[in-house]
Amino acid sequence: MAVRTVTMAAVVALLWPLATGCSSEESMFDDGKVHVGAKSDQPGTSSSPHDGVYEGFDITVAKELLASVKVTSPYFSGVLSKNRGPALRNGDLDLVAATYSITAQRMKPRDEGGEGLDFVGPYASTQQGILVREKDYGRYKDDSDLDGKLVCVWKGTTSAEELKKPAYDKIRLREEEDAKYCMKALLAKEVDAVSTDQLILYGFMEAEPGLRVVPGIKFGEPNDYGIAMAKGHRADCERLRDTLRTYVAGNDWERDFENNLPKVPKAERDEARPTADEIDALSCRDKPGNASVD
Repeated sequence: MAVRTVTMAAVVALLWPLATGCSSEESMFDDGKVHVGAKSDQPGTSSSPHDGVYEGFDITVAKELLASVKVTSPYFSGVLSKNRGPALRNGDLDLVAATYSITAQRMKPRDEGGEGLDFVGPYASTQQGILVREKDYGRYKDDSDLDGKLVCVWKGTTSAEELKKPAYDKIRLREEEDAKYCMKALLAKEVDAVSTDQLILYGFMEAEPGLRVVPGIKFGEPNDYGIAMAKGHRADCERLRDTLRTYVAGNDWERDFENNLPKVPKAERDEARPTADEIDALSCRDKPGNASVD
């Protein structure tokens, strides 16, 4: 009888959180201190014009969502695109808000061969495009005008992977560590164009008047930006997701987008705005919600 009593007590202890609607998962927001990785060199989306100061649409969205869980002073620091996932999995960062595209591979658990990340998003969507020098703008009408041209991309981005596909084998690529190196190369006339997500390129266009986005040239499927965290914080993820739904549905999203990215045409801005269904399909999941079941 003693053995059975101990066993039943253990079962009750295990079931108690479920019966009360509580979770044993510790929240990363409990102490009000959250370390967020961001880009330091992408004007309009995420940049650091002064030491310790970060601004841009990514930053605005992250602060808006974190305020809902009573984190009023998140700590931001720079992260390279290629280091975003490793920094989350290693515990060096709690969140990443750095134009981080949500993909099935990144969402998949690590024991299934994925990158083991949860995302809150999309908070914006965009296709890949190109940025050129103002005086060269008229030379580019469609993809074929890039044949033989040297285009700069940076490591760890979906943009770099897109232009490595056979369909674009006539484009010559220069791969750099991050955005600032590609921008320097473009301004120094070392490359013909820079390619990444159009929203990012419009931010550079605002910061550098001598550069222009070619609106008619787009590559690949839309990239959906999400705020990322390592798996294991699903309740925290869902709290931020619910806030994002409300934020996108109101007027604040459009105001904040236009304030941070004023050069983006209205048609592109409307396309960038996600729906509640899109947020539900990609947030806090191990695979996209509209993925087929094997």
